[in-house]
Amino acid sequence: MQIMDFLSKKAILTDIKSTNKEDVIKEMVDFLIESGDVEKRNRGKLIEALMSREALGSTAIGQGIAIPHAKCDCVDKLVAAFGLSKKGVDFDSLDGELAFIFFLLVAPQDSAGPHLKALARISRLLKDKYFRDTLRTCADEKSVIKVITQEDEKKI
Repeated sequence: MQIMDFLSKKAILTDIKSTNKEDVIKEMVDFLIESGDVEKRNRGKLIEALMSREALGSTAIGQGIAIPHAKCDCVDKLVAAFGLSKKGVDFDSLDGELAFIFFLLVAPQDSAGPHLKALARISRLLKDKYFRDTLRTCADEKSVIKVITQEDEKKI
């Protein structure tokens, strides 16, 4: 599975304005709505699902990374948004560090396999410090897509 298989090219934010966890999630959900991947009428339901998941334990995995995710019947296939924060956001990370790189994943209710594979794929790629550092320097959507595509091709 490659990240570009489920990352919405129209839901890439390279300058997240939000300064707290819930607002980052709302901002990214709004981009998924704008991209056409989630219907506007499902906004509240999706935010609630993502915040419920956060209540179980933070999805910030350390090293400046957060992967908020949830299952929701508001999508019929796995979809992701990507975001970068220049200032960093306190996302209750395991290592106490701010989060700068965000992958927000939404999967259909009944899709355990693809959902877990996507989480594993993103986690594996983001273990690479060079990849993280390169992503953090991206200034626009095209450069994010280029960096992720190159990494996808390397590590299948």
